[in-house]
Amino acid sequence: MNKAQLVDILLKNKDAGFESKAAAERAFDGVVAAIKEGVSKSGKAQIIGFGTFSKRTRGARNGRNPQTGEAMKIPAFTTVGFKVGKEFKDDVNKKGKK
Repeated sequence: MNKAQLVDILLKNKDAGFESKAAAERAFDGVVAAIKEGVSKSGKAQIIGFGTFSKRTRGARNGRNPQTGEAMKIPAFTTVGFKVGKEFKDDVNKKGKK
């Protein structure tokens, strides 16, 4: 599922109350921006029932260039992880067993 499909689902959801596709897209963009800001500033953004986005640091390590086989050092870097919430996980498991 991509962004356009998610926005269409928001628009079709009458409880969300969006009157236009542009309004639904602005709301979606706002949520994504808030998650990015939360992870950048405090290290995590948690949505109860959905999951937690968190900043994770990967340590430096030795690796190999796959094209040449040459040994190389891969520096430490920061990435984003996601841990699924229990409610979301349970919903997916229920729907998968039909």
